[in-house]
Amino acid sequence: MRQDHGKHYWPWWKSEVITKWANNAWRFKMENAFESAIFNSEKDKTLTFFLKKKDRLSSLHPDMSDSMINMKILRKCGVELEHSIKSRCVEPCSSEEYIDATEDIITRTRTGKTWTSTPIESKMVPNISKEEKRPERPVLKCHKCGSTSHLANTCTKNTEINEVQLIEKAHYTEEKEESDQDYALSEETPVEDYSIENVKALFQVTAVHTNLPQYNEDCYDLINVQDSRMLKTKPARGKGYTSGASCITSVLINDVEDKVNLDTGAFCTCIGKDYLQIKLPEWKNHLLAIEGVQFSSASNKMYVLAILDTNIVFPHPAGSVIMKTEIVGMDSCTSQHIILGNDYLSIYGIDINNHKDIYFTNGENEGQKFAFSIYQKKYQ
Repeated sequence: MRQDHGKHYWPWWKSEVITKWANNAWRFKMENAFESAIFNSEKDKTLTFFLKKKDRLSSLHPDMSDSMINMKILRKCGVELEHSIKSRCVEPCSSEEYIDATEDIITRTRTGKTWTSTPIESKMVPNISKEEKRPERPVLKCHKCGSTSHLANTCTKNTEINEVQLIEKAHYTEEKEESDQDYALSEETPVEDYSIENVKALFQVTAVHTNLPQYNEDCYDLINVQDSRMLKTKPARGKGYTSGASCITSVLINDVEDKVNLDTGAFCTCIGKDYLQIKLPEWKNHLLAIEGVQFSSASNKMYVLAILDTNIVFPHPAGSVIMKTEIVGMDSCTSQHIILGNDYLSIYGIDINNHKDIYFTNGENEGQKFAFSIYQKKYQ
């Protein structure tokens, strides 16, 4: 055709090609080739794929615009790659800009690429010999008679009793021989070695008396403690016990307002020497017996001066609570108030509750709440 017609521009050649080859078979072949082609970024070159598909669409549909041709070609690139190209290029956009954007996205990202598994050339097959196989499970058998048909719990041959009798007989024989040897040695030992001067005491007996308050004594005068329980109440919702914490409240001791520290970490109720001299100057006239009482703290030893019998009044508008307590006076205690320990907190059922307002209750009556504040004498 070139020799017959010479040199001409592309539109002329396009019309001649359409005139010569634009039959139904050719159009069907071109349409199938376009529809079956899918862009693969790992195999196809971007420029070649776009130009080839553009030429096919132009030959099939001469009147189709360039923007419509580009949209049809982008649909062959997959959903993710098509979306990335459309997001990057703004219409109107030429085919060259679409090709450049596609090449840049493929180079920088893995968009449009598929995952492929790399086959392993040589797989390490473990060589398991018969000797390295897992050992077989041992056969269950009766440990009394050695039979595999039953176990020891259903065995009718009670051979264990005979074995125990043999062991007891051998043990009795050994004890008899040892006793005979001891008797022979005792005959050789002179009587003078057993005199009182030659016997040493191997133990010491110390009279220990714990001066803790008694639970069932009639001498304790309890006033307005009908709701008291000897057990701690369960904490309500949003409340809880404070283990090891201490809180200070106001009480009445000998009709005088004073402070008491409700210390759940203290073992017993105690008071310091200096504070004892200020608050109870006549403490030597109210002493109880001290026998074998020893206390110690984490830092040093606590020397006991005296044990006092004192009434502590917890004032409350709904009814005060009186405790008859035994307070231990400590020489090295530096506290500036009385420490009420777990001995009386557990007996009188005093629970320290930490809520929005810190308070303590007596027994299971939560309506009678003692706040940690200074009470006036009008509550006596």
